[in-house]
Amino acid sequence: FDQYGVQISTAQARGPMGMHKKDHIRALTQVPAIVQRWERAHGRTPVEADRPPAAEPSRFDIYAPVKLTADLGHLSDAQKSMIGLLIEASKIMDELFWLQAYGEPGPLLSGIEDPAARHFAEMNYGPWDRLDADRPFVDGAGPKPLGARFYPADMTREEFDAWDEAGKDGLYTLVKRAADGSLELLPYHQAYAPQLERAAGLLRDAAELAVDPEFAAYLRMRADALLTDDFQPSDMAWMDMKNNPVELVIGPIETYEDQLFGYRAAYESYVLIKDLAWSERLARFAQYLPELQRGLPVPDAYRAETPGSDADLNAYDVVYYAGHCNAGSKTIAINLPNDEEVQLSKGTRRLQLKNAMQAKYDRILVPIADVLIAADQRGHISFDSFFGNTMFHEVAHGLGIKNTLDGSGTVRGALKEHASALEEGKADIL
Repeated sequence: FDQYGVQISTAQARGPMGMHKKDHIRALTQVPAIVQRWERAHGRTPVEADRPPAAEPSRFDIYAPVKLTADLGHLSDAQKSMIGLLIEASKIMDELFWLQAYGEPGPLLSGIEDPAARHFAEMNYGPWDRLDADRPFVDGAGPKPLGARFYPADMTREEFDAWDEAGKDGLYTLVKRAADGSLELLPYHQAYAPQLERAAGLLRDAAELAVDPEFAAYLRMRADALLTDDFQPSDMAWMDMKNNPVELVIGPIETYEDQLFGYRAAYESYVLIKDLAWSERLARFAQYLPELQRGLPVPDAYRAETPGSDADLNAYDVVYYAGHCNAGSKTIAINLPNDEEVQLSKGTRRLQLKNAMQAKYDRILVPIADVLIAADQRGHISFDSFFGNTMFHEVAHGLGIKNTLDGSGTVRGALKEHASALEEGKADIL
């Protein structure tokens, strides 16, 4: 009965000795209506909810394999060696994201006999199909926990809401069970200390090979941040870099994996090569950002904040993805940092990942257009238009307000688990 949300009083639970026959009948006749309410709320029957769907082999070939390339001809031997170190550090972010999204991957992957299913699990960082609303595709996997591995599996929203603990909504802490069963916080840099020590060492070694002094300083600051969870100084330094031909975005950044509250950030990494020619074409758009903010069709209070003036737009080729940005699908554009204080002080940087974007245009958008767009209009479909549409989606992320009007905190914090969906909708519409 509890599965259907029915509360039975102690008197009712005593059975015939404590309940009149008519009361029994009345309670039993309520069951069909209760089940219907459950079905309407959850979109499936209670029995279906407990039984994961059967694996669908037809889903295992939905991805198009492509080869991402980048021109490294303008880089020195030291810079090329540095890229190797950045990739090794990125692989550690991959390990950490597995732990946050699912747990140790070894037992899962070794237990999947079908190579196609195993590869599908590797791409999805777990037994849930990320492009099909996290539907399980491994028998017995069960539904994906909304809180991933950021929270105890048996923790309820109500327990978390009632927990009086400063910083419980922090970006860089895990919520764990203490020995007495209560909740406690465990900082990332403690929970993942061995892996983060290795990653920080690789970033410091890479800094010794960096040609651009600002990039070298950023790598050292980012190494420190991985070991302290204090990312703001390195975010500020990242905003100040303008001339580095090699780029690295690394650390716990986006909060999409936390579908319970949208609080906790997941580890990821990008290793990028700047496309100087394309970046030059985009640079002119950055000057219009303050004007775009002033022109938003909303009341003055909702455009009163002035984004930082150091914002820029650049194009890159991806040479490595790891962790969250690699899960299920590959990111094609970035607007960072997410820190509202950095955004107001410095602005944001928009990184357009050109080779990945070209691959998605060729292998996804054009085939869809061949089905949906009239033949005499297909000549208007172009990569430049696709690139521009994606770019201005990222521009839109930086517009609007980042803090609530009543001064109670950030918009992102107030919206909790709805923040990501609403923010992406805002950017698409704008």
